Amino acid sequence: MPSQRKTERITDLSRLKAFTNPLRMRLYRLLYATGTATASQLAEQVGEAPSLVSYHLRKLAEHGFVTETSGQSTDGRERWWRVATEEGWGFRDSDFADTPEGTAAVGAVTRALVDTRVAQYRAYLDQTAAWGTAWTDAAFSSEWMLELSPDELAELGEELDALARRWRERGKAAKAAGDIVDREHVSVHLYGFPFRP
Repeated sequence: MPSQRKTERITDLSRLKAFTNPLRMRLYRLLYATGTATASQLAEQVGEAPSLVSYHLRKLAEHGFVTETSGQSTDGRERWWRVATEEGWGFRDSDFADTPEGTAAVGAVTRALVDTRVAQYRAYLDQTAAWGTAWTDAAFSSEWMLELSPDELAELGEELDALARRWRERGKAAKAAGDIVDREHVSVHLYGFPFRP
């Protein structure tokens, strides 16, 4: 049965500001995708010193975004990390709009999210030949221009969230059952926002 848990909504400015550092955003996203990792493993992927990565992981842990996980260390000295919840996190601009600092933090975090997503998609585009036709034919990029009210846009977002959760649960169940052939991490980016032509 699919999970009915909801994405955590951040309403505390100090927690949101933890993600104004682009390296923390990258580390969180890598850890979310890999499941568990050490600071040294993550440092290799981001091209930074393990001590710097460890510092930023501890900062994310202070705010409840990542946590240490036990049972994976072979020598008792390694610290393994994982995201605190697979449900992720989100925020609403309106929760921070009452101060210039809050507005600036929302802008910085939103731009960092977009930048990391665009970088991930560009990396895919640069590597399409290596993926083969099964993956490149399955990949998609679409844009729809709709005429909606704010309530309808919110409802569309909720429906898309439910759809993505269903597919995430399906993938997790298949992996747990040993169905790992041709199974890869897949990133789906959807945006819904108003514009005026």
